[in-house]
Amino acid sequence: MLPSHSNFGGKVHGGYILNLMDQIAFACASKHSQRYCVTASVNRVDFLNPIEVGELVTLKASINYTGRTSMVVGVRVESENITTGKTTHCNSSYFTMVAKDESGKSIPIPGLIIKDKQGMRRFARSKERKLSANDRDSKYKSEKFKVNDFIQYLEGENIKMDLD
Repeated sequence: MLPSHSNFGGKVHGGYILNLMDQIAFACASKHSQRYCVTASVNRVDFLNPIEVGELVTLKASINYTGRTSMVVGVRVESENITTGKTTHCNSSYFTMVAKDESGKSIPIPGLIIKDKQGMRRFARSKERKLSANDRDSKYKSEKFKVNDFIQYLEGENIKMDLD
């Protein structure tokens, strides 16, 4: 990582790492589908450890889940201190990518071939994450939301309620 990649704190800027992650997710999804792919969503971005200027960064990607036209790409970021050889896990995220045809319409993709326990674990985890997101989105739809059903969620929080 170069000084031009750093933020005001002297570490590599998180936005730069996200850009690299999106590129590796695109490459992985495009290779699997043999199609142009776009990013539909990014699930849970946690910056676990900072990356120092001068460290080498390795990004690893795998297809963890396939739907009809979309796939979940797991991306892992590791940094390596070139003088000590110490590697550090810096970030893991999940990108949902969608394959597109020449006119920009979503197109079916090949299914995933699961070869080991790790592949099964990744697939199951991605499926559960997808179901949880759908449940959460349905639960909080504006037209269904009732304040009284969730008022206990606000107790003890750092807020002041001024509901009209």
